[in-house]
Amino acid sequence: MADVLPLVEARLRSALGEPDARAAVTFLGTDRIEVLRFPAGGQRGDIVRYATLGMAAQPMADPTAVLADPVQGPRAELVLSVRAGLADTDKVLRPLAVLAASPQVEGVVVAPGASLDVGEALWPGAPFTSVLVAEPGGLVEDLELDAPLDPVRFLPLLPMTANEAAWKRVHGAEALQERWLTHGTDLRDPARRSVPLE
Repeated sequence: MADVLPLVEARLRSALGEPDARAAVTFLGTDRIEVLRFPAGGQRGDIVRYATLGMAAQPMADPTAVLADPVQGPRAELVLSVRAGLADTDKVLRPLAVLAASPQVEGVVVAPGASLDVGEALWPGAPFTSVLVAEPGGLVEDLELDAPLDPVRFLPLLPMTANEAAWKRVHGAEALQERWLTHGTDLRDPARRSVPLE
C-alpha cells in the first residue's frame, strides 16, 4: 500500500504554494502529525493557512465498529485560514495537531458539520476554543487514491466562539453558517466577535 502522505503534501503544495514552516507533534500511541504553515502574501491582513499532514495516513474508523478497517474508511486533513499579523496565530499548531489526532485518540470520524473543541484558546487571546468543520473542495481539491482507498478530503475549519458553538448545538451547522453569511462575518479575522445570535 502506497504511503499517502507524500501525495497529500504534494496536493497541499500545488494548491497553497510552498510552506514556510512546519511543526511535528506526536501523541502517545498515535502516528506523528505535522502542521504546515503556508505564508500570506506579505501584506498585513493577508491570509495565512495552516494544514495538517498525517491525519490521512490511516482511515477514520466508525467508533461503533468492533475492528477498525486498516484500508477503507474516510481520510481527511484539516485546513485553517486566518488573517496574518492580527494575532499570534502560529500558536495554533499544537491545537490543530490535537484535532488531527482525535480520530486515532478518540475514535471519532471528522466530517463536515461537526464541531471540534480543543478545550483551550486556539492561540493566545483567541475568543475561540472550537471549530466548525466546513465542506471540502473549495480551497484544496479532494485527492483521489488508488482503489480501494477512499479519497483524502481537505476539510476547512471555521473558528467558533463559545456562544456560537452553543447556538450551533441547538440550531445546527447550516443555521450558524447562514447567520454568519447574513451578518457578513469575516471568519478569517482571528479577533472577531461572536455573530449576533438573537
